[in-house]
Amino acid sequence: MFNKKLAFIGGSGIYNLDILTEIVEHDLVSSFGLPSSKIVEGKINGNMIYFLSRHGIGHRLSPSEINYRANIDCLKKLGVTDIVSLSAVGSLKENLDPGTFVIVDQFIDRTLNRKKTFFENGIVAHVPMAEPTCKILMNLSKNILNNLSIKNSYGGTYLAMEGPQFSSKSESLLYKSWNCDVIGMTNIPEATLAREAEIRYASISMVTDFDSWSSEHEQVDLQMLLDTMHKNVQKSKNFIENFSKKYFSEIDFSSDNTSKILDTSIVTQYENWNRKTEIKLLNILERYKRENNVSSK
Repeated sequence: MFNKKLAFIGGSGIYNLDILTEIVEHDLVSSFGLPSSKIVEGKINGNMIYFLSRHGIGHRLSPSEINYRANIDCLKKLGVTDIVSLSAVGSLKENLDPGTFVIVDQFIDRTLNRKKTFFENGIVAHVPMAEPTCKILMNLSKNILNNLSIKNSYGGTYLAMEGPQFSSKSESLLYKSWNCDVIGMTNIPEATLAREAEIRYASISMVTDFDSWSSEHEQVDLQMLLDTMHKNVQKSKNFIENFSKKYFSEIDFSSDNTSKILDTSIVTQYENWNRKTEIKLLNILERYKRENNVSSK
């Protein structure tokens, strides 16, 4: 595939990639507003990738303030086909100690105050989310992490909470009883919006602390999180560099239908679409409209 375009979204602690060369900054504006930061285009070993700082340079945006729709829409505008998300998370399992990278494959949404869909105001779509992450990207991630000798766990459920406060002990114990593996504040609605935008998505969740469920571990505090997070940053850059090399070799995405998911998800008949919404979704709907031979009259 020659039309693959890879983007990394960096979470807490990952605000720039000093491993990039031939850097170009894209200062984009979405019909949904401003993204978190300029989107950086650069090369790693001759291969072009994109990078977006989720919280913005200087960590200006709390999880609830991030404009997730603008972030995904702008990446779609640049032609991105694959997103690898890197996030700091708390652990809900004893065996997932700080420093472990969890390759997430499921989400539970406990967020409250976020715009979670592109499809509203006259165009309705219901995308399937039974398998919200791309197995091909997950398998490649596992291979890279193993090669780098970074402790990792394949598969896991990410509990997305609103924040910005950390969990109470009762909340943490509840999520643990649900058999969740990690807890974070940012992968939802990022993952769902990526699916609506027909972009394959993988979540690499880097454990910074044990959540507040266990009396045997220190309570979560910001300094503990930051100390472990800094240790994870260099590991994440090594991961990005090595992932990028393998991604541009012979990887077959033919078994993944994300790139055409809207063909079986949009339920509103074209003649009934809200035309203002259609214009707003220019980037999201471009492939669908072209391949299904629909256009405004």
